[in-house]
Amino acid sequence: MSSQQPYRLIISGGGTGGHIFPAIAIANEFRDRHPNAQILFVGAKEKMEMTRIPEAGYKIIGLWISGIQRKFTWANVLFPVKLMVSYICAIRIVKKFKPHVVIGTGGYASGPIMMAATRLRVPSVIQEQNSFAGLANKRVGKRASKICVAYDGMEKYFPREKIVLTGNPVRKDILSSDSKRARALSHFGFDSNKRTLLIVGGSLGARTINESILKGVEKLIDAQVQVIWQTGKGYFDMYKARLTKYDLRRIRVQDFVREMDLAYAAADVIVSRSGAIAVSEICIAKKPVILVPSPNVAEDHQTKNAKALVDKGAALMVPDREAGDKLIDEALKLLFDASRGDRLVANITTMARPDATIAIVNEIDKLLMEMSVDSDRPSRGNSVYVFDKTKYDRKLDARTLQPVIIKS
Repeated sequence: MSSQQPYRLIISGGGTGGHIFPAIAIANEFRDRHPNAQILFVGAKEKMEMTRIPEAGYKIIGLWISGIQRKFTWANVLFPVKLMVSYICAIRIVKKFKPHVVIGTGGYASGPIMMAATRLRVPSVIQEQNSFAGLANKRVGKRASKICVAYDGMEKYFPREKIVLTGNPVRKDILSSDSKRARALSHFGFDSNKRTLLIVGGSLGARTINESILKGVEKLIDAQVQVIWQTGKGYFDMYKARLTKYDLRRIRVQDFVREMDLAYAAADVIVSRSGAIAVSEICIAKKPVILVPSPNVAEDHQTKNAKALVDKGAALMVPDREAGDKLIDEALKLLFDASRGDRLVANITTMARPDATIAIVNEIDKLLMEMSVDSDRPSRGNSVYVFDKTKYDRKLDARTLQPVIIKS
């Protein structure tokens, strides 16, 4: 007698949208393939994933964990305690949920849960978004089953034989953003005959970009530019108050843009930080972009991300220290230079990896296939996992693959 058993996945990633949105994209693609799958997220308490993940329809458990600050704070003194408590909690979560695979997309909580998974020998997948691997990912990389990366040369951080070049997963609605122009302009109340500038400083916002836009806001108003401006939640009230004296009929100021696919569709030019996921999304959106790398990241990896595009003529870059003087002027030049914008779009289009999410879930499905054993092999509890391999007939897609428990 046989019966299907749903797959169980734990996915951990958070702290910023750059870790959360890839995690959700992976979960959605896996559930599309395996509708009965049980998916549990693990995040950090009081971080944005505790809101964003339930909004996406998934259950999440929060760990008491945070990062190490670059300067001395009392919070750093607590870090070893938080890490140990979170690791113990992660062990308990893995033992109770019994996942078939654990996936880590980065962020504070990803470290403890990936350490727990590898310690308990649960198959695990690291999704490393940046050209510089994070400390937690480097630590568990040798014991992980697969490591999905977006950049070449990652063998300096991880075992070469475990690396798969997939690109970074992005939200599915962004894949079709180029067909939503009219709807997007209507959504924001914009005129199709005016130029539109999208400003995003990451999901948490960027003070330098916000200050640069505020400094040049009169130039944007005088040029009749339409603006979608994501300030970040922590900055929203301050900048909203400082903008009250200006004509905001063409400026939409939001703490967080939830309809990012429409924001990309409406934009003629984008100003953005150069986090890995932001860069991946902009490549798929196929829009001219000015990147302002954050200087406050490990190994200056945002500058490296930006240079990967700039060196191929796919983007412009304004250093953070120069943004106050140059950013608005560069944005206005690009907005009204169609030929330059077209060249940037042509080059950035070649760098897009729209199938990254599919490629990553393919690797997860292959891991599940490798977990299968011959039906005549003895196993604990007189049960074994077997798979109907005749259904595995769509190259790497594996959309119909389902496990079956056979009781002896």
